[in-house]
Amino acid sequence: MSFWKKLKGELVDIIEWPEDTPDTLVWKFPRYNNEIKHGAQLIVRPGQAAVFVDQGRIADVFREGRYELDTKNLPILSTLLGWKYGFNSPFKADVYFVSTKRFTDLKWGTQNPVMIRDAEFGPVRLRAFGTYAMQATDPGALVTEVAGSGAQFSADGIVDQLRNIIVSRFTDVLGESRIPILDLAASYDELGEFLTERIGKKINEYGLTLTTLLVENISLPPNVEEALDKRSSMGIIGDLKQYTQYQTAEAIGDAAQNPGGGMGDAMGLGAGFAMASQMASAMGPGATPGAPPPIPGATPIFVAINGQQVGPLTMDELARRVGMGEVKPDTLVWKQGMAQWAKAIEVPEVASLVARTPPPIPGGSPPPIPGSPSS
Repeated sequence: MSFWKKLKGELVDIIEWPEDTPDTLVWKFPRYNNEIKHGAQLIVRPGQAAVFVDQGRIADVFREGRYELDTKNLPILSTLLGWKYGFNSPFKADVYFVSTKRFTDLKWGTQNPVMIRDAEFGPVRLRAFGTYAMQATDPGALVTEVAGSGAQFSADGIVDQLRNIIVSRFTDVLGESRIPILDLAASYDELGEFLTERIGKKINEYGLTLTTLLVENISLPPNVEEALDKRSSMGIIGDLKQYTQYQTAEAIGDAAQNPGGGMGDAMGLGAGFAMASQMASAMGPGATPGAPPPIPGATPIFVAINGQQVGPLTMDELARRVGMGEVKPDTLVWKQGMAQWAKAIEVPEVASLVARTPPPIPGGSPPPIPGSPSS
């Protein structure tokens, strides 16, 4: 056994990282008693860096290449161990390999909705998620700040911390930007670039660089999205009266193709048409929401003014037009139950109004209209 130990002690060590796990960020070289022979070969592959740590202090960092470990290429460690006096004995040091490749398609997202104030919709809650990419650019700082003394450290070990940083900065940026909710989709690129700049300094403290950050989606709560969809649908429908007429025509066509529907279907269809007509009339142009129905017993009157039918008019509206001189004794009027139009003086309900206005003085000027500047 002593012979093999002596033989192994005289062999030149080869220190390298095969990197068979693609998600590993930091890997500690397994060395019995951390003892490394003087003159050992260090192999650092592309996309790697080797960090030598002596008693918790960063001694040397090697980039990709092949090195023979001696006092010439270990200046800091040589100083720490006293090799400047020519010591050729084995030395103890921890060797950490750091993956310097770019880690892509890392996920971030808000675990809880973010409350912001929108100028159009008021206080709303938003959720957001996306992806980002990072890369180890300062292996020494990464080993010191993140990896610690563990034998292996994967990217998953830092992802949660980075996600918290991103979400925290995202909330600040979204609140400060005051971008309207309906315009957020057009600002994903700008938000991503701004977030990358704002978060970059904080992530650099861990020896990492945030190379890319993408905002993939910012969404509203389901109930708010449903209300927004209804609002969009009303905007697409446009004229509700024309839409109701179209729906009525479609329903009539469907009923014609189903002659066995029975009287019940016909009655239901008629009731639906009546309700739709009332809704269209109530929501049409010029309609007054909440307008009361006509007073019971009042008879609407139609009048002919300048060859145009006007009405129906209530008695108060008719009296106003009489006072303005628009309705005169010989003005044609009509009400429900009359076979044809008749002069206002011949209709009892209207005669009492027009009879109050005296006829023009022969050869004189017409009486002034009440409310005019000359009255």
